[in-house]
Amino acid sequence: MTMRRDVHEELRARLHEAAGAHEPDRERILARVERGMAGPAGSGHRATRPPVFGWMRVAGATAAVAGVLAVGGYAVASAVKEETAAPQQQDVATSPTPTPSPEATSRAPAPPVEPTPSAPPERRESAPLPSRTPSTSVTGRPPAATEDGPLWSDGSVDPHSNDFWAQSNITIKTRAELTALTVRLSVAQTGGVSDAGAWRSLPEQDFTLTVGERDGFLVYTWTLKEGRKVPAGEWVFAGQFDHERGGRDAGADRYAVTAAAGSERLSVGGGFAAVDDTGDDS
Repeated sequence: MTMRRDVHEELRARLHEAAGAHEPDRERILARVERGMAGPAGSGHRATRPPVFGWMRVAGATAAVAGVLAVGGYAVASAVKEETAAPQQQDVATSPTPTPSPEATSRAPAPPVEPTPSAPPERRESAPLPSRTPSTSVTGRPPAATEDGPLWSDGSVDPHSNDFWAQSNITIKTRAELTALTVRLSVAQTGGVSDAGAWRSLPEQDFTLTVGERDGFLVYTWTLKEGRKVPAGEWVFAGQFDHERGGRDAGADRYAVTAAAGSERLSVGGGFAAVDDTGDDS
């Protein structure tokens, strides 16, 4: 190992001396270049061979210097590598690169396996929903609740009605004081309909009540007396009557309310909502 190191050190020293001793004559090179470039411009004809040889000399000198430096660098690198190398070399086994099969290179990669979604539940033909179309007795029934300005009204069959007797309620709500008010209840003659009484939540002495039959209806009319007023609030007018046995259909019954609040004229009215589960309906 000592002899090899001495040889490397001697070779390294010689290479450094050779590289340092070589100094290109830049002035001669530049002079030759100038003569070579000036020759064709002054003669006006093609360049002769000597300038070509001048360029070749310059290129050869440059190549020689580069070669000396390259050889020196290689020698120095080899010496350093041998000195720093471990005393015992270890061979590392590498597995050969697998050669892809033609099928693997000609086919697109298979997509990742995804869980198969469960099948959707089987749809079954369901029976059609029952029709919401009202019966013929209800067809054309006006809304029970209506509103006009500060006046609101609603018509309903009292839940205490039975197979022989019924009561129709007219509820009004007013946000303003009323100076005139007329409430009319018309009960269709469905068989055996006859007056059984009437009442209102406002003072009785403030109203005039008339009851009579007209054009197939039993009509109750409450009229506010002259000079009386109805304060703002919620009030009820009710007509009571007997009828033939069985659930009575109030689909043809109507009510109408006219009123005045100062100079404003108001009018509401409609039909009667169905009674609860007592068996009677509207």
